[in-house]
Amino acid sequence: MTISTKLPVKISAGVALAALLATAAMPASAADWKLDPGKSTLGFSGVQAGAAFQGKFSNYNAVIAFDPDHLETSHISVTVDLASAATGDAQRDTALPGQDWFDTGEFPQAKFDADAIRQTGTGSYEASGKLTLRGVARPFVLPFTLDLDGGAAHAKGHGTLLRNDFGVGQGPWSSGQWVALEVGVDVDIVATRSN
Repeated sequence: MTISTKLPVKISAGVALAALLATAAMPASAADWKLDPGKSTLGFSGVQAGAAFQGKFSNYNAVIAFDPDHLETSHISVTVDLASAATGDAQRDTALPGQDWFDTGEFPQAKFDADAIRQTGTGSYEASGKLTLRGVARPFVLPFTLDLDGGAAHAKGHGTLLRNDFGVGQGPWSSGQWVALEVGVDVDIVATRSN
């Protein structure tokens, strides 16, 4: 009788200890954030024939899980509708969706998946991951600053890429003679915490 009453106690203690260790080993989940498209901008910039220009995408979505105290579980995924690009220049805006540039008939979306986020200073970070554009996936790093105010977040960032790395600009546009190869990527994102 003594053995049978002590045995369950030992098993329960062992189970409790295992559960405690399992919980301690699991990293805390990063908070989910909902993008506010009305207050956010996803833009790009370049140089054509020596003149700088800026543009933006009007249709995109972001899935954001971020916690500055748990960067190991933070990640960002952004999907962009390339046909929504606009620069304010009718000729350029007509050309961008075409086969020489984004080729939106074949590749309607671009995607950035950042699975590594690190802090680089007070309120500044780098999101590293994979950018997929025109069917080509390459590493991309987006430095950004972040202002957190309770359940509200405001992030601003700027990164650069070479468009020819992704095949953007075919034929006579493949060199930087008329349109510079370097393109800026600019984000100004407002989001609210959803959990």
